[in-house]
Amino acid sequence: MTAHTAPVETFDYLVFGGTGDLALRKLLPALYLRDKAGQITAESRIMAVSRSQLDVAEYKAKTEEALRRHLHAGEFDEATWERFGARLDYVAADATSTQGWDELQAHLQGRDGVVRVFYLATSPELFGPISERLQAFGLVTEKSRVVLEKPIGRDLESAKRINDEVGGVFAEEQIYRIDHYLGKETVQNLLALRFANSLFEPVWDAGHVDHVQITVAETVGVEGRGGYYDNSGALRDMVQNHLMQLLCLVGMEPPVSLDQEAVRDEKIKVLRSLKPIGVENIAACTVRGQYRAGAVNGAAVGSYAEEAGASSGGKPSNTETFVALKVEIENWRWSGVPFYLRTGKRMPAKVSEIVIQFRQVPHSIFPRGAGEITPNLLVVRLQPDESIRLNLMAKDPGPGGMRLREASLNLSFAETFKSRFPDAYERLLMDVVRGNPTLFMRRDEVEAAWRWTESILDAWALRGDTVKPYIAGTWGPSQSVALIERDGRTWHDDAMAAG
Repeated sequence: MTAHTAPVETFDYLVFGGTGDLALRKLLPALYLRDKAGQITAESRIMAVSRSQLDVAEYKAKTEEALRRHLHAGEFDEATWERFGARLDYVAADATSTQGWDELQAHLQGRDGVVRVFYLATSPELFGPISERLQAFGLVTEKSRVVLEKPIGRDLESAKRINDEVGGVFAEEQIYRIDHYLGKETVQNLLALRFANSLFEPVWDAGHVDHVQITVAETVGVEGRGGYYDNSGALRDMVQNHLMQLLCLVGMEPPVSLDQEAVRDEKIKVLRSLKPIGVENIAACTVRGQYRAGAVNGAAVGSYAEEAGASSGGKPSNTETFVALKVEIENWRWSGVPFYLRTGKRMPAKVSEIVIQFRQVPHSIFPRGAGEITPNLLVVRLQPDESIRLNLMAKDPGPGGMRLREASLNLSFAETFKSRFPDAYERLLMDVVRGNPTLFMRRDEVEAAWRWTESILDAWALRGDTVKPYIAGTWGPSQSVALIERDGRTWHDDAMAAG
């Protein structure tokens, strides 16, 4: 039995917001698949908590329908569902009042000795009130853990307030701030790639790397989340958490070990080394965009304003659905190396990718007709089709002299590792039970990321710039192309679209 299928300690998993999209689309399928893998003990229980007035049978029916819809073909089977369904329970309780909390307390009576996980799949404003209710009703035990979904607040002040409220009930080692990107196999493979191979770490610095690109592109629009998204935008929704975490893993120094604090100590150093972006350099280092009507995957789609119904007092929304940044890490390893970050909705392809472009060879010994020597690229594809690709220059086979062409060494996870590997949530949900916070964010990480991000938000507000339009199905506004081409570089769009 492999490490990721070995049974974990008996637990009670309480999912607050248990009728919401995240719970039904991601959390419950992940727990079901861990049950199917034999990782959950017979005595473990899963309990959904929500304001919705449902009985247990109704909730089980809702869960079964969600599993059949969201699991991949062949993953749902009746035997596993019978076992998983028997674990499920449901309690209607209100986070903002005492309604239903006596019943929740009764359901947990006599279970203080097992691991108790409170997963708060709710709006961040409820993290504090739920934690305080858990304490007031005596539900927090020594073996309790609480999981906080992103975003933790919408700025530094609100993030600190939430951390204070939750921290008033739970010790820091009991708090798991989740970013599911850190649970992806390819993201974790960044650690293996850098620190288990002598080939890469000696050239992972400003002397050998020309620049780094991190792209997280989505084909979807706001998908009915207009109310939330219009008060958030791409910088808060994606950059402050997902892209910042990827930046940390690419840029951090080697930790002394994979100990949970050693890894997180190195990540916080990256965040503290980021060059500030403020009013004086905001125009040169950032681009904000918002999609207009266009076509994605051959289908016509509306504009952000149409899809979100986003307007106020007759004025169009100035919320960004796309952001591109030029970021610099001011330390010895990365001084002078730009990191270009971008994320957007309604892009041509759903893709998350990290591209490390190495410096050009200092001198070509080949004749002019041999062809152009392009810089080596290391491409880490996070989704879809997880892979690691190294682009090298090689001789084109055949007679007639030296002709150079680019060739790829490609590690496809699906082809190399024939067995199924767990989804990010599967891994992270079990890491909480194990008490392993390595792939979760510490309080100082969250606040450092907000501190840096907030300076960009403040500069945008002071300048009063409007978002730049881009057609749905394109790679963002033309200004994002100018952002990188001013430095004599270009986005690697063609390779992403081709996969």
